[in-house]
Amino acid sequence: MLLAARELLAVRSPLDAELMVSDMLGAWWGKRLRGGDVEQILGEGLVDYAAKAGSPAALTLLISIAYLGTARQAAKAEGAALALMESDVARPRWADRVGAVKPAGCFVSRDEYGDQDTVVCTFAYNGDDTHALVVVVDYNRHGMARDAWVSSQVDKLLEQARLEAAGNPMLRFEEIEPQQARALLEFAMKATNESLGRKMPRLVSDSYSAYHAFARSRIKALPPGRKRPAPHHSEAPYARERRAMLAAEFLASDAAENLSDPSAASRCADHIIDYGCDQDFNRPLRVSPTKCETFLLDWLPRKVMLSPAEQDAIPHVLSAWVRFAGPKIALPEQGLRATLDAVWEATARFTEAYRDPTTFGLDRSLVERLLPDGDLSALARRAFAFPLLQGRHGATDLDRLNPADDADRRILLEIDHQGELGRLDLEEHLAWHEEIAGRLWEGDPPQLWEAAQRLIDLGHDRHDVLHVLIEIAERIGDHPDELAAAFDDIADIPDEPPV
Repeated sequence: MLLAARELLAVRSPLDAELMVSDMLGAWWGKRLRGGDVEQILGEGLVDYAAKAGSPAALTLLISIAYLGTARQAAKAEGAALALMESDVARPRWADRVGAVKPAGCFVSRDEYGDQDTVVCTFAYNGDDTHALVVVVDYNRHGMARDAWVSSQVDKLLEQARLEAAGNPMLRFEEIEPQQARALLEFAMKATNESLGRKMPRLVSDSYSAYHAFARSRIKALPPGRKRPAPHHSEAPYARERRAMLAAEFLASDAAENLSDPSAASRCADHIIDYGCDQDFNRPLRVSPTKCETFLLDWLPRKVMLSPAEQDAIPHVLSAWVRFAGPKIALPEQGLRATLDAVWEATARFTEAYRDPTTFGLDRSLVERLLPDGDLSALARRAFAFPLLQGRHGATDLDRLNPADDADRRILLEIDHQGELGRLDLEEHLAWHEEIAGRLWEGDPPQLWEAAQRLIDLGHDRHDVLHVLIEIAERIGDHPDELAAAFDDIADIPDEPPV
């Protein structure tokens, strides 16, 4: 990194230098390291190393990190840079202009589907080196920032965006307040960072990491003070009663008149509405090709336990919902047709994407005991927490015990620990097993089950894995953020696992 920083001495503008250093800092963005935070180990480590080097290239790198780095990196880099400047270490003329930008204007290009916003924020160094930061916000992925880049051809970029919107009824291009742009982009970048901890597939562009530090710093140059603008088609939160009324309105509409199984259609409509409210910013009526495909091929197969009747009905109910909802949000006719085509094309793939647990040999009554809330994503972690749910143990009929019930849960855990009846601290030990089992049942925090899976994949015994999780929970106590971070840091079991 320090060798590469020599190139900073040859650039002519602070913009080029900031982009180069942002690319450097992006080399480890989103990565994991055993035993610590990657930004601390590598980012702050680079600052410390550059401070010791004391060369002109090191000073230039430190000046740039003082603007582009995380809060801790920036504070350390600023102190180290001041010390080197006091020692008369040479620096290029442009170094004093790093980060000295002012916003010139902010714009957003929105599609009528409400799938995404493309936010354009323009900046300049005292009227010179005008440039634009462009960030794509994806509302089908929790409103996260999915892509980012920088353009120095600002006039051409804005003119092209205006022309595209003028000739396309599915696009709108408009100016927004800088305060609104800041609130929108801060939320989007936070959502992107949170997606890294959910073990989700890589959802950002290959170049996003290179611009992440630059974008973060430019957003801070925008004035604060506004709420995040609501995504297109957003409404007030839907209470349970309002959701039920919307479902009833749909089922009584002309769009739903040909649905052959009213009971299954009603349950499917509930899933569609819940997805729109809980996963799409209170937008149950919003429909688009991408949203419908994501719902049908990604969210449902991971999250919802469907009955056989619902599995057959859901594609047809979704098509009817598109015909019902599209006119209510004034979706242009071409958008409505494209959405219906997308549902039709996804229908055949749905039978492959959705895997009913009963097709794997699991008894449906067992699955229903583990999933009383229908949360299909919880099946593996709940089965891990309560592996003894069928057959008999002495006089106890395991098939009659309910793992969602506190009393039955205790019995199941006692049976799971029959080999430890002689432990002096068995009551306390079982209490901690109840704590971990309850957290696994709820998925709280998500990092708990992710840590357990990593240890299982390394070949560790279930019992040892549970004891490691217990040791961490017992040591940290009721501190949610610290507990989540500790589970997130688990990479392996020590040679001497806790007992």
